[in-house]
Amino acid sequence: MAIDLEALIEKNIAKLGYELVDFEIINRGELLRIFIDKPSSITIDDCVYVTNQLKHILTVEEDIIFDRLEVSSPGINRVIKKLQDFERFKGEKIKIKTRSPIEERKNFAGVLQGVKKDLILIEFNSILVEISLDNIEKARLDPEF
Repeated sequence: MAIDLEALIEKNIAKLGYELVDFEIINRGELLRIFIDKPSSITIDDCVYVTNQLKHILTVEEDIIFDRLEVSSPGINRVIKKLQDFERFKGEKIKIKTRSPIEERKNFAGVLQGVKKDLILIEFNSILVEISLDNIEKARLDPEF
């Protein structure tokens, strides 16, 4: 039986009081990179704590092989994947890349206007564009400096 690694990581991180933002497996398991968040900002101590807990869970209890485990904050240009996050960051600048073109475009940068059912609403060039969550390849916050 194959392990749903994302569900396993998400469940264990939630037990520790954190949210799984994203994770990636790099170089066929050489590096397992995990991005976590919580209502207040993530500190180095949070990353160390989650790293130590996950190393134990993944190697001892689940026998998942990896060379390095890296846990970090999602950063200011965090990935947005979950429907509730699109609602949470309403009003923020965002970049979205779609899987399939919408009116001959795949890249959109604008202000996130929220969610309507499973549609993500973004104001792009003064027009409200509706993008199906299924059609989003990648979405990130795009803060101004």
